[in-house]
Amino acid sequence: MCAMIDNLKLVSLKGKEKTLIKVGDVEIGKDFVLIAGPCTIETEDQMLQTALEVKRSGANILRGGAFKPRTSPYEFQGLGLEGLKILNKVGRKIGLPVVSEILDTKDVALAVEYLDILQIGARNMQNYSLLKEVGRIGKPVLLKRGMFSTFSEWLNCAEYILNEGNPNVILCERGIRSFETYTRNTLDLSAVPVMKELTHLPIIVDPSHGTGKSALVTSMSLAAVAAGADGLMIEVHYRPETALSDKEQSLNPKEFAELSGKVKKLKDFMQRL
Repeated sequence: MCAMIDNLKLVSLKGKEKTLIKVGDVEIGKDFVLIAGPCTIETEDQMLQTALEVKRSGANILRGGAFKPRTSPYEFQGLGLEGLKILNKVGRKIGLPVVSEILDTKDVALAVEYLDILQIGARNMQNYSLLKEVGRIGKPVLLKRGMFSTFSEWLNCAEYILNEGNPNVILCERGIRSFETYTRNTLDLSAVPVMKELTHLPIIVDPSHGTGKSALVTSMSLAAVAAGADGLMIEVHYRPETALSDKEQSLNPKEFAELSGKVKKLKDFMQRL
């Protein structure tokens, strides 16, 4: 493991300052960031209603899925380009930068026109052509850990992006696949201190995908904060019971407001330690 990390010339912490990535009003890696929004962009009204709620509760960045890689080909796959346009429009209207997942190299040129952060999802973490493509743009890239990936494999994927000239990579722990079936994934919070030890890149946590259960999201969010995460990515829908995807893990606006308040109190407490 150590030898494999030592071979990573660009992502290794050795001899480097901590990476800070300016997005909107926050500097990821310095400021704690809350990324929130629905799993899937369904309509402009749904996106706007949810966006207004998460901003009111302290979100710094708005998320929403336009291209959705679903396990079943019969599930809703997202609105594609139209979804990106809706997300961009809503983000500009309420004053929040936006992030969404891209799936293919051909989507990158379109995505840079509408997104402030491009997300590489767990299923595409080792899509090396896509990693190289986003490495050639200047916009930040949020790189989720693959569900079967080691820390070394994850960091090697980040190295691909940095090697193409893009230093603005945000790592995201979103749970790994284990033998446990009660939760959607097993949220590996050891990833936070490990990444702090190995790399200068910021690390955020996605407890929504990490657990798959809305009732567990707040607890695991607080645990992520205590572990030293640079931010959280939370799925929020203004009416989760109507969501076209991931309704089981989505918070409603009231739940997100409560989570945000608890996170702020914990951050304040930790600063006094």
